[in-house]
Amino acid sequence: MYDRLLFPTDGSDVASDALDYALDVASTHGATLHVLNVADTTVDSVTNVRGEVVDALEEEGERVVAAAAERARDRGVSVVTDVLQGRPHETIVDYARTSNVDLVVMPTHGRSGIERYLLGSVTERVVNTSDVPVLTVTPDEDARLTYPPRDVLVPTDGSPGADRALAEGIALANGTDATLHLVHVVETASLGFDVRSSVKGDELEEQGTEILDAAAERAREASVDDVVTTLASGRAYREILSYAKENGVDVVALGTHGETDFSRYALGGVSAKLIRTSPVPVLLTRQPASD
Repeated sequence: MYDRLLFPTDGSDVASDALDYALDVASTHGATLHVLNVADTTVDSVTNVRGEVVDALEEEGERVVAAAAERARDRGVSVVTDVLQGRPHETIVDYARTSNVDLVVMPTHGRSGIERYLLGSVTERVVNTSDVPVLTVTPDEDARLTYPPRDVLVPTDGSPGADRALAEGIALANGTDATLHLVHVVETASLGFDVRSSVKGDELEEQGTEILDAAAERAREASVDDVVTTLASGRAYREILSYAKENGVDVVALGTHGETDFSRYALGGVSAKLIRTSPVPVLLTRQPASD
Protein backbone atom coordinates (compact mmCIF):
# COMPACT_ATOMS: atom_id res chain seq x y z
CA MET A 1 0.00 0.00 0.00
CA TYR A 2 2.99 2.29 0.49
CA ASP A 3 5.55 2.44 -2.31
CA ARG A 4 7.41 5.63 -1.37
CA LEU A 5 7.94 6.95 2.15
CA LEU A 6 9.47 10.27 3.12
CA PHE A 7 11.48 10.59 6.31
CA PRO A 8 12.66 14.16 7.01
CA THR A 9 15.48 14.22 9.56
CA ASP A 10 17.54 16.82 11.37
CA GLY A 11 19.92 14.27 12.86
CA SER A 12 18.55 14.65 16.39
CA ASP A 13 18.27 11.73 18.76
CA VAL A 14 14.48 11.61 18.48
CA ALA A 15 14.71 11.61 14.69
CA SER A 16 17.18 8.75 14.91
CA ASP A 17 14.76 6.78 17.09
CA ALA A 18 11.85 7.50 14.73
CA LEU A 19 13.95 6.25 11.81
CA ASP A 20 13.77 2.72 13.20
CA TYR A 21 9.98 2.89 12.95
CA ALA A 22 10.11 4.37 9.44
CA LEU A 23 12.36 1.48 8.42
CA ASP A 24 9.85 -0.98 9.86
CA VAL A 25 7.13 0.58 7.71
CA ALA A 26 9.29 0.58 4.59
CA SER A 27 10.48 -2.98 5.14
CA THR A 28 6.93 -4.29 5.68
CA HIS A 29 5.66 -2.83 2.43
CA GLY A 30 8.80 -3.15 0.32
CA ALA A 31 8.80 0.64 -0.05
CA THR A 32 11.58 3.01 -1.02
CA LEU A 33 12.53 5.34 1.81
CA HIS A 34 13.34 8.92 0.85
CA VAL A 35 15.54 10.50 3.53
CA LEU A 36 15.54 14.30 3.41
CA ASN A 37 17.48 16.91 5.31
CA VAL A 38 16.55 20.57 4.88
CA ALA A 39 19.27 23.17 5.43
CA ASP A 40 17.24 26.02 6.88
CA THR A 41 18.65 28.97 4.97
CA THR A 42 15.79 31.30 5.90
CA VAL A 43 17.01 32.36 9.32
CA ASP A 44 18.87 35.66 9.56
CA SER A 45 22.05 34.17 10.95
CA VAL A 46 22.36 32.12 7.77
CA THR A 47 21.01 34.43 5.09
CA ASN A 48 23.25 37.27 6.19
CA VAL A 49 26.49 35.39 5.78
CA ARG A 50 25.73 32.62 3.26
CA GLY A 51 28.96 31.12 1.90
CA GLU A 52 30.75 29.01 4.45
CA VAL A 53 27.78 28.79 6.82
CA VAL A 54 25.48 27.42 4.13
CA ASP A 55 28.19 25.02 3.06
CA ALA A 56 28.51 23.83 6.66
CA LEU A 57 24.76 23.26 6.92
CA GLU A 58 24.74 21.23 3.74
CA GLU A 59 27.79 19.23 4.81
CA GLU A 60 26.07 18.42 8.10
CA GLY A 61 22.94 17.47 6.16
CA GLU A 62 24.90 15.12 3.92
CA ARG A 63 26.36 13.46 6.99
CA VAL A 64 22.90 13.05 8.53
CA VAL A 65 21.29 11.49 5.45
CA ALA A 66 24.30 9.28 4.78
CA ALA A 67 24.07 7.82 8.28
CA ALA A 68 20.34 7.19 7.83
CA ALA A 69 20.92 5.61 4.41
CA GLU A 70 23.48 3.22 5.86
CA ARG A 71 20.96 2.05 8.45
CA ALA A 72 18.36 1.59 5.70
CA ARG A 73 20.69 -0.50 3.57
CA ASP A 74 21.57 -2.63 6.58
CA ARG A 75 17.86 -3.44 6.81
CA GLY A 76 17.62 -4.18 3.08
CA VAL A 77 15.49 -1.09 2.45
CA SER A 78 15.86 0.80 -0.82
CA VAL A 79 16.82 4.39 -0.03
CA VAL A 80 17.07 7.77 -1.75
CA THR A 81 18.75 10.73 -0.03
CA ASP A 82 18.61 14.44 -0.61
CA VAL A 83 19.75 17.66 1.07
CA LEU A 84 17.87 20.80 0.10
CA GLN A 85 17.91 24.44 1.10
CA GLY A 86 14.82 26.33 2.16
CA ARG A 87 12.14 26.68 4.80
CA PRO A 88 11.88 23.20 6.34
CA HIS A 89 8.11 22.57 6.37
CA GLU A 90 7.56 24.06 2.90
CA THR A 91 10.44 22.07 1.46
CA ILE A 92 9.17 18.83 3.01
CA VAL A 93 5.64 19.33 1.71
CA ASP A 94 6.90 20.26 -1.78
CA TYR A 95 9.22 17.24 -1.85
CA ALA A 96 6.41 14.89 -0.82
CA ARG A 97 4.20 16.22 -3.60
CA THR A 98 6.76 16.29 -6.41
CA SER A 99 8.21 12.88 -5.50
CA ASN A 100 4.78 11.20 -5.38
CA VAL A 101 5.34 10.12 -1.78
CA ASP A 102 2.57 7.99 -0.23
CA LEU A 103 3.35 8.68 3.42
CA VAL A 104 5.48 11.09 5.46
CA VAL A 105 6.90 9.71 8.72
CA MET A 106 8.05 12.32 11.26
CA PRO A 107 8.84 12.56 14.97
CA THR A 108 6.68 14.96 16.94
CA HIS A 109 9.66 17.00 18.05
CA GLY A 110 13.26 17.61 17.01
CA ARG A 111 16.12 19.89 17.93
CA SER A 112 13.73 22.36 19.58
CA GLY A 113 13.41 19.97 22.50
CA ILE A 114 10.92 17.53 23.96
CA GLU A 115 9.04 20.17 25.92
CA ARG A 116 7.68 21.84 22.78
CA TYR A 117 6.26 18.69 21.21
CA LEU A 118 4.03 19.67 18.30
CA LEU A 119 3.38 23.35 18.96
CA GLY A 120 5.35 25.60 16.64
CA SER A 121 7.35 22.73 15.23
CA VAL A 122 8.10 21.70 11.67
CA THR A 123 5.88 18.65 12.16
CA GLU A 124 2.87 20.81 13.01
CA ARG A 125 3.32 22.85 9.86
CA VAL A 126 3.73 19.75 7.71
CA VAL A 127 0.56 18.19 9.16
CA ASN A 128 -1.14 21.54 8.64
CA THR A 129 -0.37 21.81 4.93
CA SER A 130 0.47 18.39 3.47
CA ASP A 131 -1.98 16.63 1.18
CA VAL A 132 0.05 13.46 1.81
CA PRO A 133 -0.84 11.54 5.01
CA VAL A 134 1.60 12.13 7.87
CA LEU A 135 2.47 9.48 10.45
CA THR A 136 3.73 11.16 13.63
CA VAL A 137 5.94 9.24 16.03
CA THR A 138 6.71 10.16 19.63
CA PRO A 139 9.93 8.28 20.33
CA ASP A 140 10.27 8.22 24.12
CA GLU A 141 10.53 5.56 26.77
CA ASP A 142 6.75 5.26 27.15
CA ALA A 143 6.06 4.90 23.42
CA ARG A 144 4.87 1.63 21.92
CA LEU A 145 6.18 1.41 18.37
CA THR A 146 4.97 -1.75 16.66
CA TYR A 147 4.83 -2.20 12.89
CA PRO A 148 3.12 -3.88 11.17
CA PRO A 149 0.22 -3.02 13.48
CA ARG A 150 -2.02 -5.67 14.93
CA ASP A 151 -4.71 -3.18 15.91
CA VAL A 152 -5.64 0.09 14.16
CA LEU A 153 -7.98 2.62 15.76
CA VAL A 154 -10.10 5.11 13.83
CA PRO A 155 -12.13 7.55 15.95
CA THR A 156 -15.02 8.77 13.82
CA ASP A 157 -17.67 11.48 14.06
CA GLY A 158 -18.93 11.08 10.50
CA SER A 159 -17.27 14.28 9.32
CA PRO A 160 -15.44 14.55 5.96
CA GLY A 161 -12.11 14.56 7.81
CA ALA A 162 -13.06 11.41 9.71
CA ASP A 163 -14.10 9.77 6.45
CA ARG A 164 -10.66 10.41 5.01
CA ALA A 165 -9.08 8.91 8.12
CA LEU A 166 -11.41 5.93 7.84
CA ALA A 167 -10.23 5.31 4.28
CA GLU A 168 -6.61 5.35 5.47
CA GLY A 169 -7.42 3.12 8.41
CA ILE A 170 -9.21 0.62 6.18
CA ALA A 171 -6.29 0.53 3.76
CA LEU A 172 -3.83 0.08 6.62
CA ALA A 173 -5.86 -2.72 8.21
CA ASN A 174 -6.14 -4.47 4.85
CA GLY A 175 -2.46 -4.02 4.08
CA THR A 176 -1.32 -5.45 7.41
CA ASP A 177 -4.14 -7.86 8.34
CA ALA A 178 -4.85 -5.78 11.44
CA THR A 179 -8.03 -5.55 13.47
CA LEU A 180 -9.85 -2.28 12.76
CA HIS A 181 -11.28 -0.56 15.84
CA LEU A 182 -13.94 2.11 15.25
CA VAL A 183 -14.82 4.43 18.13
CA HIS A 184 -17.36 7.22 18.40
CA VAL A 185 -17.31 9.40 21.50
CA VAL A 186 -20.48 11.14 22.71
CA GLU A 187 -19.32 14.37 24.33
CA THR A 188 -21.16 14.50 27.65
CA ALA A 189 -19.38 17.43 29.31
CA SER A 190 -21.82 20.03 28.00
CA LEU A 191 -24.94 18.01 28.85
CA GLY A 192 -26.51 18.98 32.16
CA PHE A 193 -28.57 16.67 34.30
CA ASP A 194 -32.08 17.82 33.43
CA VAL A 195 -34.62 15.92 31.35
CA ARG A 196 -33.82 17.82 28.18
CA SER A 197 -30.14 16.93 28.38
CA SER A 198 -31.08 13.27 28.92
CA VAL A 199 -33.15 13.29 25.75
CA LYS A 200 -30.34 15.03 23.91
CA GLY A 201 -27.91 12.42 25.17
CA ASP A 202 -30.11 9.61 23.82
CA GLU A 203 -30.25 11.35 20.45
CA LEU A 204 -26.46 11.70 20.38
CA GLU A 205 -26.00 8.04 21.24
CA GLU A 206 -28.40 7.00 18.48
CA GLN A 207 -26.55 9.22 16.02
CA GLY A 208 -23.22 7.79 17.15
CA THR A 209 -24.45 4.24 16.66
CA GLU A 210 -25.55 5.09 13.12
CA ILE A 211 -22.13 6.59 12.37
CA LEU A 212 -20.38 3.48 13.67
CA ASP A 213 -22.65 1.12 11.76
CA ALA A 214 -22.02 3.00 8.51
CA ALA A 215 -18.25 2.99 9.08
CA ALA A 216 -18.23 -0.73 9.91
CA GLU A 217 -20.24 -1.54 6.80
CA ARG A 218 -17.80 0.45 4.71
CA ALA A 219 -14.88 -1.44 6.22
CA ARG A 220 -16.46 -4.85 5.64
CA GLU A 221 -17.31 -3.93 2.05
CA ALA A 222 -13.60 -3.18 1.64
CA SER A 223 -12.83 -6.74 2.85
CA VAL A 224 -11.62 -5.90 6.36
CA ASP A 225 -12.25 -9.17 8.17
CA ASP A 226 -12.01 -8.06 11.79
CA VAL A 227 -13.95 -4.90 12.77
CA VAL A 228 -14.75 -3.80 16.34
CA THR A 229 -17.11 -0.89 17.09
CA THR A 230 -17.39 0.96 20.39
CA LEU A 231 -19.63 3.82 21.52
CA ALA A 232 -18.05 5.77 24.37
CA SER A 233 -19.05 8.81 26.41
CA GLY A 234 -16.91 11.57 27.90
CA ARG A 235 -14.11 13.83 26.73
CA ALA A 236 -13.19 12.75 23.21
CA TYR A 237 -9.40 12.76 23.44
CA ARG A 238 -9.42 11.12 26.88
CA GLU A 239 -11.75 8.35 25.78
CA ILE A 240 -9.79 7.73 22.58
CA LEU A 241 -6.48 7.67 24.45
CA SER A 242 -7.91 5.37 27.11
CA TYR A 243 -9.28 3.00 24.47
CA ALA A 244 -5.95 2.90 22.65
CA LYS A 245 -4.08 2.03 25.84
CA GLU A 246 -6.57 -0.54 27.12
CA ASN A 247 -6.90 -2.37 23.79
CA GLY A 248 -3.27 -2.48 22.74
CA VAL A 249 -3.80 -0.27 19.69
CA ASP A 250 -0.69 0.20 17.55
CA VAL A 251 -1.76 3.11 15.31
CA VAL A 252 -4.45 5.79 15.64
CA ALA A 253 -5.79 7.28 12.38
CA LEU A 254 -7.27 10.78 12.59
CA GLY A 255 -8.64 13.32 10.14
CA THR A 256 -7.87 17.02 10.36
CA HIS A 257 -9.84 19.73 8.66
CA GLY A 258 -7.45 21.75 6.54
CA GLU A 259 -5.06 24.62 7.09
CA THR A 260 -7.58 27.12 8.41
CA ASP A 261 -9.29 24.90 10.95
CA PHE A 262 -6.20 22.99 12.07
CA SER A 263 -4.79 26.09 13.80
CA ARG A 264 -7.62 25.78 16.31
CA TYR A 265 -6.96 22.08 16.76
CA ALA A 266 -3.28 22.72 17.36
CA LEU A 267 -4.14 24.96 20.29
CA GLY A 268 -6.09 22.39 22.23
CA GLY A 269 -8.28 20.25 19.97
CA VAL A 270 -8.60 16.50 19.88
CA SER A 271 -6.01 15.89 17.16
CA ALA A 272 -3.26 17.94 18.78
CA LYS A 273 -3.89 16.51 22.25
CA LEU A 274 -3.71 12.97 20.93
CA ILE A 275 -0.53 13.63 19.01
CA ARG A 276 1.12 15.02 22.14
CA THR A 277 -0.05 12.28 24.48
CA SER A 278 -0.51 9.15 22.38
CA PRO A 279 1.91 6.32 23.24
CA VAL A 280 1.51 5.03 19.67
CA PRO A 281 1.99 6.67 16.26
CA VAL A 282 -0.82 8.85 14.93
CA LEU A 283 -1.68 8.79 11.23
CA LEU A 284 -3.15 12.13 10.12
CA THR A 285 -4.94 12.90 6.89
CA ARG A 286 -5.75 16.51 6.12
CA GLN A 287 -9.11 17.65 4.86
CA PRO A 288 -8.28 20.53 2.49
CA ALA A 289 -10.05 23.76 3.36
CA SER A 290 -11.54 23.92 -0.13
CA ASP A 291 -13.30 20.54 0.21
